[in-house]
Amino acid sequence: MLNDATGLKKIYLAAGYTDLRRGMDGLATIIRFRFQLDPYDKNTLFLFCGKKTDRIKGLL
Repeated sequence: MLNDATGLKKIYLAAGYTDLRRGMDGLATIIRFRFQLDPYDKNTLFLFCGKKTDRIKGLL
C-alpha cells in the first residue's frame, strides 16, 4: 500500500480495462511496448484499472 507519494515525479494512469491477473512482469511489458515508457524509471508510478471499477494495481 502506498501511503506517501511525495517522492514521485510522475504518475501514469492507463485508461481502460487491464487484465489484473497479469503479474508485475506482464504490466512492465505493457508499459514498455504499448506506451513506449521505461517501467524501471525511478520515482514513477504506473496505475492500471481492472474490469471491476473498485480494483486498481500499481507498479512503482
